[in-house]
Amino acid sequence: MATFAKRIALVEDYLKKAALKEELIGYYKGRTVLVTGGAGAIGSNLVIALSMLIGNGGKVLVLDNLSSIKKKTPWNIAPLPNIMFVQGDVRSDIDLKRVFKEDPSILFHLAAFFANQNSIDYPETSAEVDIIGHIRLLEYSRISRLEKFIYASSGCAIYGSYPELPLKEEFISMHLTTPYQVNKMTGEMYCNFYHHHYGLKIANCRFFNSYGPGEVPGQYRNVIPNFIFWAMQDRSLPITGNGEETRDFTYVLDLMQGLLKAGYEEKAVGENFNLASGTETRIRDLAEMVNRATGNPAPINFRERRVWDTKPRLLASVEKARRLIGYEPLVGFEEGFQTNIEWFRDNWEIIEGVADFPPGMSSAVRGAESICGIAAKNESERIR
Repeated sequence: MATFAKRIALVEDYLKKAALKEELIGYYKGRTVLVTGGAGAIGSNLVIALSMLIGNGGKVLVLDNLSSIKKKTPWNIAPLPNIMFVQGDVRSDIDLKRVFKEDPSILFHLAAFFANQNSIDYPETSAEVDIIGHIRLLEYSRISRLEKFIYASSGCAIYGSYPELPLKEEFISMHLTTPYQVNKMTGEMYCNFYHHHYGLKIANCRFFNSYGPGEVPGQYRNVIPNFIFWAMQDRSLPITGNGEETRDFTYVLDLMQGLLKAGYEEKAVGENFNLASGTETRIRDLAEMVNRATGNPAPINFRERRVWDTKPRLLASVEKARRLIGYEPLVGFEEGFQTNIEWFRDNWEIIEGVADFPPGMSSAVRGAESICGIAAKNESERIR
């Protein structure tokens, strides 16, 4: 529990700052809530918040197959008495029967085959998890008469390659460049089908560039934890592009706030909306910020942009989420970044042990030259 004391306090302080409505707090109290993918960064923070809201009379069920965790242990789940962890897969009838036997009334579906490059490398597995597993969850939810189904979609995926900024929910594009993006779009469509055909109360929450305590570095992970991890080892930070690219980095507890409100507010039912910070940050500025915070002396290393990365800028509108559920991003990027750095320092031994960069070329730099091409060039130069 000692290693989680700070995380739990962060969530508790954030909930006080968010000043949630008494009706919302009362709505969750005593419920059984299911969170798929609850061992991930967003899920583990949501689980802590739900544990506080439901109280002793409720239960938070966490279903996670730990596929994205190097050490197959739920190290990211807070050891709180009203949390029940089930190691299982959304594709498995046996595992779904196990958790639905507990009769959850609300489901937050965060499990996914994350993320873009991973889905390119393993497109069939990506579809099995993100589409077939998703349909199975919707079916069990329909049969069990689940009250609410909250789907973690992705604004970075849904809006395609050529949107106008800021990104608004009514924009639709079929210019999707990875299986992950296709799967997230398909997931929203299936949610809409189950809502219109069966009356299942769904809400599609489109996340933008999550960061914060609980997210570890890895080959298929996001840029911020990877940058911090490399910088703390005095390694050069690779930027795939020219560094002028921007992202709408959203603090993990702001996303948690949006999910809690989406699960409560009736206005969210049948809707899709962005959960973001509503601000842009340049990747070059991020890299420099990380290097300053860690004292990393290594220079930034610019590399060719990945083929699928067709969005030089990302900025979301959060006006619809404000209007429908009262969502309000509360943590600015500098504040959230500092909290993230502190979490890395406090948990360095754990993070170093679970950071997953398997042998071979990192997905962050894949595409500039193939390993075979580099090897052939080196061999040719040696012979000459």
